[in-house]
Amino acid sequence: MENYTYNSFTLQLEGLQVTKDSTYPVFFFFLISYTVFMIMNVGILVLIFIDRNLHQPMYILFCNLTVSDIIGSSNILPRLLSDVLLPPSERLISYYECVVQAFTTHLFGTTSHTMLMIGLTIRLNLCRTLIKNPFCDNASLFKLSCESVFINNVYGLTYTVVLYIASIGSMVLTYTKITTVCLTSKNKSLNSKALKTCSTHLVVYLIMSICGFTTIALHRVPEYSDYKKLSAILFVIVPGGLNPIIYGVQSKEIRNFFLKIFNSRKCLPSCK
Repeated sequence: MENYTYNSFTLQLEGLQVTKDSTYPVFFFFLISYTVFMIMNVGILVLIFIDRNLHQPMYILFCNLTVSDIIGSSNILPRLLSDVLLPPSERLISYYECVVQAFTTHLFGTTSHTMLMIGLTIRLNLCRTLIKNPFCDNASLFKLSCESVFINNVYGLTYTVVLYIASIGSMVLTYTKITTVCLTSKNKSLNSKALKTCSTHLVVYLIMSICGFTTIALHRVPEYSDYKKLSAILFVIVPGGLNPIIYGVQSKEIRNFFLKIFNSRKCLPSCK
């Protein structure tokens, strides 16, 4: 039986439901994952900042992507790590902190209409205190209300459909133009580089899109809440971990930078 407390500003996060034996393995798995891709993302940022050869439009865009990954993961994973070690009854969060986390979560996933979604939600009166998610997002927040959330659902689903159509449409248009250029170009080196970059980018995009769509869809199917939690966490971890590898490894300038450092360190003992 769910606890009803009207307009309470202390909420309870359901979080991940793990057994006592798997608590620490799960904790260290997420801790290592978070640490590794934070090091990779911060490393890429520092590298782009200190190497003047990387001060180009392409790397500025890559810098924005990296900052987005850092913000998105830091918004969710530190809190998730602390909650894993606590019993469910002690996983408490203030309503205002939850609103901030929900705002940042949606800002990470998308950059438009976020204020309107959160604005519609915070107008609702609260009658529940249990967040049935590992972290706060807009759907979790408006489910705390006993009022009609029809407008929130309609707006959220409409926004999602428009977002996905626009996103998929732009991707199809972009890749069609790239394919056309590759087919008409006789430059094998250019075609090979374009194919490698586009294929890896498409893999990350598909993973992120599938995880995001699954999370949104499963918000409407309470029976599969554990799958919803997993897809929501993968939405943050997978792109944040793969982007530095995919874009960093494929960059000739970044590879050359690390080769110079490696060779210079290798020469130090012989120079002495």
